[in-house]
Amino acid sequence: MRDKKSTLPLKKAMQNIKINKFGGASVRSAKAIRDLLAIIKSIDGKQVVVVSAMGKTTNKLELLTKLWFDGNSNYISIFKEVKNDHLAISAELFGEKHDEIEHTFDALFELLQKPSSLDYNYEYDKIVSFGEILSTKIVAKYLSSQLNNVTWLDIRTILKTDQIFREASVDWELSAKMTSKTISFATTDIYVTQGFIGSTKSNLTTTLGREGSDYTAAALAWLLNSESVTVWKDVPGIMNADPKWLENPTKIDKLSYAETVELSYYGAKVIHPKTLRPLQQKGIPLYVKSFLNPTLQGTEINNLHHKHNTPFYIRKENQVLVTLYPQDFSFMEHHNIQLIQGILSEYRLQVNLIQMSALSFSFCFDQSPQIWDALKDALSNLFRLKFNTCTELITIRHYNEDAIERVTNNTKVFLEQKTRKTVQFVLEAKR
Repeated sequence: MRDKKSTLPLKKAMQNIKINKFGGASVRSAKAIRDLLAIIKSIDGKQVVVVSAMGKTTNKLELLTKLWFDGNSNYISIFKEVKNDHLAISAELFGEKHDEIEHTFDALFELLQKPSSLDYNYEYDKIVSFGEILSTKIVAKYLSSQLNNVTWLDIRTILKTDQIFREASVDWELSAKMTSKTISFATTDIYVTQGFIGSTKSNLTTTLGREGSDYTAAALAWLLNSESVTVWKDVPGIMNADPKWLENPTKIDKLSYAETVELSYYGAKVIHPKTLRPLQQKGIPLYVKSFLNPTLQGTEINNLHHKHNTPFYIRKENQVLVTLYPQDFSFMEHHNIQLIQGILSEYRLQVNLIQMSALSFSFCFDQSPQIWDALKDALSNLFRLKFNTCTELITIRHYNEDAIERVTNNTKVFLEQKTRKTVQFVLEAKR
């Protein structure tokens, strides 16, 4: 992670400033936003409320961006669908037209009437970021109608990043300066702001990577020296498996920062991988709680060591497994590895698993139709290549034989990798 935090002094966490982050599912409807209000009212002290785009808005805006960038006029129907979704929620909450939402959609439509640049990632960040702007304007207006001293904040005015579009890194020193100039709780009790987005020094909009709203919450906690961060989700806390995949998962009451980083690194979807570092640096606890049952205890993540005997199961679907062999049947030597790494870097490929032998180099990554054909051609020019596209990657932390049997039983195993605490399998996907 590229940052400058180590040059800044650590400060003791301030009391009574809490960061509450709400994902898309928690603001997907007017009812959900009313339920959010009840949660906010139950929390004492000053708050920053970080909100994601509503429901599946980000997915729709991604499709819109791709169609628009490719010159496909079908993007207009997606635009209308997103607009109607937001206007319907706004009308149910306020009983009248929300002028700011109308103006925001006008700005988006005006942007879409202009020709695109040649940089897809730059255009992606400009367009997809509208999801968070829209959701926070609706949430802020509703909270303001029910509570005193609520302020909408454009996170782009304080969270400054580099220019790596779609995967931006925070400029911590500049962000700290902008935060101290902008945020004051003297006249505000609750700030409502966006997750996932930031901006460069020249005010170009950037995004922090998919599911980056958790990271925004952690960044704000670090910048404000807050007391805690709570991430509100549709699960009762961190589970040892996705309940949509494995039956009867176990809720984990406490986790260390280190263990949570390991889980997120391997693909656990509850916490964004970059979220823990800024919190760990200042000892700020992270709570994962259910917005469906807010009185439940949830999971606490802190700096203490917690012994774990319960296996954690992590599943990544839609994987591609590639195995490369030198064309001249030589060993997989250093120069071959450099060539492979150079190609993977060129395509900005996030590799989930690597395994080497004397004659082969295997790796597993998320299926990406946009780049797969080009990547396959680039690799085939230099190596003999085998691949499997219908695969999934299963990781078990704190594994035992019963845990392994549970996920591999009667399933074809293409690759296995085992360490002291973690075992991973690339398996044939179950249809």
